[in-house]
Amino acid sequence: MIAPSLLAADFGNLQRDVEMINNSNADWHHIDVMDGVFVPNISYGMPVVKAIAKYATKPLDVHLMIVDPDRYIKTFAALGATNLSVHYEACTHLHRTLQAIKAEGMKTGVALNPHTNIMLLEDTIKDIDVVCMMSVNPGFGGQSFIENTYDKIRALKALIERKGASTLIEIDGGVTATNAKALKDAGADVLVAGSFVFNSENPVESIQELKDIAG
Repeated sequence: MIAPSLLAADFGNLQRDVEMINNSNADWHHIDVMDGVFVPNISYGMPVVKAIAKYATKPLDVHLMIVDPDRYIKTFAALGATNLSVHYEACTHLHRTLQAIKAEGMKTGVALNPHTNIMLLEDTIKDIDVVCMMSVNPGFGGQSFIENTYDKIRALKALIERKGASTLIEIDGGVTATNAKALKDAGADVLVAGSFVFNSENPVESIQELKDIAG
């Protein structure tokens, strides 16, 4: 699946870019919420997510890069999030957080920073619908892909299979037509692409290119 990251969209033409994703072969809208504390950047908050939800016809894949995400689980459910990913590193009681996300009717997501070992999810993997594996350091778009990601994908895939889980593996950061096939071959199920899509001359064609390569 392909999830264009709206962090790279043109915020002066946000409705246009959301509708472009609607009309493309993309699968999800990927929405990055940053607080300037957990990551060294501030992106957008609830009013922008509400505006995206107003026009989006595909699932909203919300990625919270914030401290104490439990405070906002009900809020993002009310805004229409389909998937809600919280960072492992930001959750003191991850299992409780996952239960709270499920209780609001959303799919559970856990994001991992590049340095975080996937084995830390061993006890919760069956409660996680999507693992959002960061393949760049979170906070800014347009960064270079971290090559160690391939080994982490393979290790995570092995953990999922060993535990009999049905968790999807999502890769976020530095995804392009150059590495899409290798990521799929390693075990990725969802590719998040921001700069590659929105900086191209024809974003719809770029989305289709990723679908074709990773298909």
